[in-house]
Amino acid sequence: MKPISKIAASVSPSATLAVNALAKKLKAEGKDVISFGTGEPDFPTPDPISYAGIRAICDGQTKYTPAAGTISLRKAVCARVKEDYNLDYDETQVVIASGAKHVVYLALAVLVDPGDEVILPAPYWTSYFEMIRLFNGVPVVVSAGEDQGFKITAEQLEAAITPKTKAIMLNNPSNPTGAIYTKQELEALAAVCVKHDLYIIADEIYDKLVYDGAAFTSIPTLGADVKEHTILINGVSKTYAMTGWRVGYALAEKPIAKAMSSYVSHSTGAPATMAQAASEAAMQLPQDQVNAMRDIFEARRNYLVKRMNSMDGVSCLMPNGAFYVMMNLTQLFGKSIDGEVITDADAFARIFLEKSMVAVVSCTAFGAPDFVRWSYANSMENIEKAMDRLEAFLAKVKEQN
Repeated sequence: MKPISKIAASVSPSATLAVNALAKKLKAEGKDVISFGTGEPDFPTPDPISYAGIRAICDGQTKYTPAAGTISLRKAVCARVKEDYNLDYDETQVVIASGAKHVVYLALAVLVDPGDEVILPAPYWTSYFEMIRLFNGVPVVVSAGEDQGFKITAEQLEAAITPKTKAIMLNNPSNPTGAIYTKQELEALAAVCVKHDLYIIADEIYDKLVYDGAAFTSIPTLGADVKEHTILINGVSKTYAMTGWRVGYALAEKPIAKAMSSYVSHSTGAPATMAQAASEAAMQLPQDQVNAMRDIFEARRNYLVKRMNSMDGVSCLMPNGAFYVMMNLTQLFGKSIDGEVITDADAFARIFLEKSMVAVVSCTAFGAPDFVRWSYANSMENIEKAMDRLEAFLAKVKEQN
């Protein structure tokens, strides 16, 4: 047989899904595995949203919708961002697709020509890097470490720009770091983007998961010129615990939205009609349950960070958003446990899973090889149990080295 395309052959599978698959395999073998891998709220979808999906099926809403999504859902998205951020869009500027991940893919599809450079702040969500490459684009990684709170500066952005730069991927709040850019930091970054006529692919899927009373700034609110350069991406998965419903959306200038809609029409088509109906209900319902879920996440975060930073051998920053903690492993590198050397984050994740039955994600594929990511979208009981296992694992490492 002839080989598959060179691009397809070079793309790596999602690191988060890979560790989840290994954890599930061990669970299937009867092992007591606790998984902190995938970024998925552990809450059920709120009943009023689920019932809206069921009603849609019973009412015969089981046919095709326009490629960009139902008009009523697109209007509901416009109303949501108007209420939340005082942003004005109309339904012709909205594209509904099969999850925010799909929307990011569509944004890159309509922007990136072969050889175009896309600036990618690191640590980054692993799929961004691979998606850019899928369109023969060039990911230009700009790194920000713990000393910068995992946030790049306007000066770093400016230094990375070349005549081939087309866009920047900006995930705020961030997966995997949980970092949030302040309004002032965003203003500085946005000024550079406008100056160089760069698109801002703004993935704000975690916008409602912000803690300690911190303010969140949606980047297109910074001015008309910034809004014109921005493709704003969001969805229902994280905010409303609707990961399996697969509905995300983009808001953009009309030519970009039209191109994204055309791309959808020749690929997947719109998401399932009943899932769109449920998402419309999510947009329109009182947001009390969102706040309740956020408060639970915050309590889990506080416990996880406090326990982790009390242990010898690891450390972490306090994240301000999303539901992830980046655990620094540098004190463990070169040490061994039962004859196995912890050489890097990949080795730690494998050894920790095999010996302690706790699944975390190596951040090597996130552009942060000294860290693993914990998702606290998990029960407090599991978090407490996992911290006990981590403490025992670290004690054994200390004892043997």
